[in-house]
Amino acid sequence: MQSVKVGYLALASSRALCSGETPVIRIPRYLQKQVENVKQTRGKNKINTIKAGKLLIQSRNPVMNQSAGYILGKFEQPVLCSKGWKHNRSFGDYFTINNIKTVAPFVAEYQKEDTAEQKTTGTFHKFRICKELVEVLDRMNITHPTTVQQQTIPKVMRGHNILCAAETGSGKTLTYLLPLVHRLQADKKSEMDDENQRKISAVVLVPSRELAEQVAAVSRALSAPFGLLTRTVGGGRGVGHIKMVFKKDQPDILVATPGALVKALRRHCLDLSELNFLVVDEADTMFDPSFSEMLNDILLSTNIAKDPTETRGPGHKAQLLVVGATFPGGVGEVISQVTDLGSMVVIKSKMLHYLMPHVKQTFLRVKGADKILELHQAIKLLQQEKEGGSVLVFCNKSSTVNWLGYSLEEMGVQHARLQGEMPAVVRSGTFRSFQKGTVEVLICTDIASRGLDTSQVRLVVNYDFPESHTDYIHRAGRVGRAGGVEDGEVLSFVTHLWDVELVNTIETAARRRTSLPGMESDIKEPQPKVTEAEE
Repeated sequence: MQSVKVGYLALASSRALCSGETPVIRIPRYLQKQVENVKQTRGKNKINTIKAGKLLIQSRNPVMNQSAGYILGKFEQPVLCSKGWKHNRSFGDYFTINNIKTVAPFVAEYQKEDTAEQKTTGTFHKFRICKELVEVLDRMNITHPTTVQQQTIPKVMRGHNILCAAETGSGKTLTYLLPLVHRLQADKKSEMDDENQRKISAVVLVPSRELAEQVAAVSRALSAPFGLLTRTVGGGRGVGHIKMVFKKDQPDILVATPGALVKALRRHCLDLSELNFLVVDEADTMFDPSFSEMLNDILLSTNIAKDPTETRGPGHKAQLLVVGATFPGGVGEVISQVTDLGSMVVIKSKMLHYLMPHVKQTFLRVKGADKILELHQAIKLLQQEKEGGSVLVFCNKSSTVNWLGYSLEEMGVQHARLQGEMPAVVRSGTFRSFQKGTVEVLICTDIASRGLDTSQVRLVVNYDFPESHTDYIHRAGRVGRAGGVEDGEVLSFVTHLWDVELVNTIETAARRRTSLPGMESDIKEPQPKVTEAEE
């Protein structure tokens, strides 16, 4: 209708000019410009983001698809599938970020090659770790180091303080446990002390009891040939249990949660002054405000080395290893109190804070009332079409875990539940049964998203969309792990308006092939505190 009016106006104006009359403008100029812009836009072909080959972004609306071979220009604005998802009419819409690579980025290049010669050159022997350790790894069917292990293990062996940030599932546990066990067994051979006089030589700090048990299991397997003792101490057991852990022989390696370790320190159950190693695993969680105060107390109770030469010989100090899947914020402020930040070797993977290119990720705009049906359908499809593999369902609250569990129970879906309000013993047994494959569906909170070995998981479902990019990276990292099942997928239900904003940034990062925004990527020197006198 507007284009008709504009044509009529032009005709009237030309007649008025011919007759000498003053033309009358009946339509505002800004409306005329808008109409002309629409005409020009319709006249031009839209930017084609489709090329031959595999699709990177696959949408319900094919116009929004983007092929893996298409690269956005530096100043080109991507057209997002999720742009209009705040509107009520968007329910039922979806898009998928396809897995454009079959091999995980943390798998070293020589593992991707087929030649036997290339595969034999990249083994754990090149790190000069003792042959007994290599034999243990062979029995665990671990023959080749991942990229992050190649980068980090040699530097740990030289005695450097390390901050290692790499993708989830890239083998970071072995990154610190291998050199740690190698060093302790070498020291044990050279020591002339009575064998009965054990002392704690290494402490590994983790955020949860489940992760402590998992790390301890790997440590025990690696330490078995050398008689090194590994113990765990975690929350939920009371002070009496903590005292019992240290009443017998002191372990060589202690895997602990921060709260339990602080309790043990305050009751003088152990001494950290003669440690060889202090490892802070899942660093982004450990440097969070909920743990940072306890972590600070532990660091101040430990003599941290400032130079590799201080980690050896009489009067040695502890080597600090900080490990995580995302770069921890606030790390500089805490660590600067116990050691020189300049002495820390920072190792960051190339894919840090990127979406994993070997994991298929689907986002579904869905009403809250329909989520349970979509979840049931996804579980049924996986059980029918895939051979093996488990399902991990994430909720944001413990109450949602319980409610969802009751609902799936009524639908006949066998499952287990894992959330922070459960007793520690129940939680530990639940996750162990899930890892063994006794139960194929686990409904949980983010307690299961940090560091736990979920190599048998084929599908992760974000029943509640995660509250941050960090949480999304950790949840999605439960599939596509080193040595895990292939063809892992992530399905996310997008319900709330605030979920849409996070999805927009995730889709933008996927289309641009960039890292997720707003995340730490370097150690920041702490700002000097201003005193009242200076003010």
